[in-house]
Amino acid sequence: MVEVKKTQFEVGGKPVIVETGKYANSATSSVTVRCGDTMLFVHACVSKEPRVGIDFFPLLIDYEERMSAIGKIPGGYNRSEGKASDKAILISRLIDRPIRPLFPKGYRNDIQIVAQLFSYDQENQPDTLAMLGASFALMLSGAPFEGPVGAVRVGKVDGQLIANPTHQQAAQSDLDIVVAGTADSVIMVEAGCNFVTEDDIMEAVEFAQVEIRKQCDVQLAFAKECGVEREEFVNPYDTSELKNIIQEVAGDAIHDAYHNFDRAYRQEKLDAAKKLVKERVEALPEDDAIHAMIEETGIDFVAEEFKAAEKKVMRKMILEEGVRADGRKPNEVRPIWCEVGVIPRAHGSAVFTRGQTQVLSVATLAGPAMKQELDGVDPVREKRYMHKYIFPGFSVGEVKPLRGPGRREVGHGNLAERANVPALPTEEEFGYTIRVTSDVLESNGSTSMASTCGSSMALMNAGVPVKCMIGGVAMGMIKEDGYEPVVLTDIQGIEDFLGDMDFKVTGNDDGITALQMDMKAKGIPNDTLRKALAQAKEGRLHILGKMREAITEPAKELSPFAPAITTLTIPTDDIGTVIGPGGKQIRAIIDASGAEIDIQDSGLVTITSNDQEGAKIAIKMIKDLTFKPEEGMVLKGKVVRIIPIGAFVELGGGKDGMIHISQVCHERIEAIEPHLTIGQEVVVKVIKIDDKGRINLTRKGVTEEEKTACLANS
Repeated sequence: MVEVKKTQFEVGGKPVIVETGKYANSATSSVTVRCGDTMLFVHACVSKEPRVGIDFFPLLIDYEERMSAIGKIPGGYNRSEGKASDKAILISRLIDRPIRPLFPKGYRNDIQIVAQLFSYDQENQPDTLAMLGASFALMLSGAPFEGPVGAVRVGKVDGQLIANPTHQQAAQSDLDIVVAGTADSVIMVEAGCNFVTEDDIMEAVEFAQVEIRKQCDVQLAFAKECGVEREEFVNPYDTSELKNIIQEVAGDAIHDAYHNFDRAYRQEKLDAAKKLVKERVEALPEDDAIHAMIEETGIDFVAEEFKAAEKKVMRKMILEEGVRADGRKPNEVRPIWCEVGVIPRAHGSAVFTRGQTQVLSVATLAGPAMKQELDGVDPVREKRYMHKYIFPGFSVGEVKPLRGPGRREVGHGNLAERANVPALPTEEEFGYTIRVTSDVLESNGSTSMASTCGSSMALMNAGVPVKCMIGGVAMGMIKEDGYEPVVLTDIQGIEDFLGDMDFKVTGNDDGITALQMDMKAKGIPNDTLRKALAQAKEGRLHILGKMREAITEPAKELSPFAPAITTLTIPTDDIGTVIGPGGKQIRAIIDASGAEIDIQDSGLVTITSNDQEGAKIAIKMIKDLTFKPEEGMVLKGKVVRIIPIGAFVELGGGKDGMIHISQVCHERIEAIEPHLTIGQEVVVKVIKIDDKGRINLTRKGVTEEEKTACLANS
């Protein structure tokens, strides 16, 4: 018999149940997490030995969605889940980001967390439950995890903050923020907002921390109940001798390199200094401890400790001198220049350049049929705005094969997309599907924020009637014992790599639209977070000002290369007529016109075409199919048949009416032929539609004004 351990607690007034011991007992640890009918299995596997030859912590996070969780079979030829969806990748990143900083330096055992969504009620969102399950699993694994970590989503409905809102509640909220952290500090924040203030963000974070502390307390008690003892990790490799060599051989060179402020000079100086250190190490006796460590582990300890020496110098400059690696003050933004309309045939384009970071964003417009269909478990089934972020090797001077987007690219693209969504017009205001691609041309820090800025300008250049311009800035932090934390505006690559925080904030002049914070340190105090938000606003306003030097408002007209959209509404009863059996009729319209046709259940028909003539053909064919004559209607038609008592007139849409001989002329006539001929176009009025649907027409009942108006509209 298995021994099952279970704990239950509440998040936002809803019970969350965590169990262990029943399933997947070959894993190092495994838990089930359930809230409502949303249920996940979360497993942790920890290798017993460190991986040889790596200089990083090998943590692997996989979040998997099963379509059976919502009672569906996946689409596609194979009817299988296939590669992870963008949403699953984003949740994997959410799990990873608060966990990774909480492992000790030098720990290199492989750890994999697998979170599987097996049941989803489409109310209780699974991402924060997966994050929570990962922390539970690590606490029960015995790994040297310096947690636990709690995670909570916060929304605001009717002025009240809500923990872990349902999808329905989140849809009503101007604030969607996920906060993760330990019992005493925040480690990660991810938010999408509808122009909220910095105070709103801090209120939500502080609200979340109350829930996070409760979750951490439960995890500690549960691990104790399960009899788990955490491994105490002591780094087995002593690098003190190597540190001394680096300081002796390269200490002055590193100091000089970082005080020159020229990136190329600094890199050249550091490369030369590192080479001297390697030569000194190679000259050591073969039985020296440094040689033994490198041979045993395959780790380049010289590179690792040299980078640590760089980190020490860079951070000391900021903390003691108030000077950064490129000579800026902590709150300074690098030089910015922007341009729009760069690509001749693109519907909209912009280049945003800040220091040595440069991004080209290109906007493309299409009809509603080009919306992205989302084949996943999430209730959202389609997107009309898409942002794709592309990071090639040449942007950092590297030779690297071009492949599909990795997790980092998906995350950066999603952040820039989320940043601009609140500024977009509604579908009723602007019926186009919009796609923006951001190609990174050069990278030295914060390409996601450059993509945000470039996308906003490209949308405006394309003539998308956005509500406002959106800018973004990346913030950093240097935090050391004995010093006040220093917040850095517009961090470059080295400050991200050697700093303690990567904090990105987007928005307009008045409010925030997206926010993402990751920590390399083990948390951030609330007063420092508040300071970072205030400093980020100053930086964002400066950047928006520079963007407005290139463009100030959306273009008045769309590009001549953009498709034109025409809409009309048909009765819902006629939708089937326009589509036809098996789609035969709609395909005929598309083939004849070359236009893209989209019909909604409401009867709204959207016609998208690069050719005005094609649009006219589609409109006429649809109007003909849905045409319904009414008494008193004045119409233009063509005589198609003549009989002794009258003439039949084709009215459109396959419908004919008859003009009785008495209704052809004002005077009495004996025959039709001299007055009407087959093929002749005539203007007629409907005078009666009988109970069998037969249409009676008149010519003599049409006034000159009615005739003129009909011919003008035909």
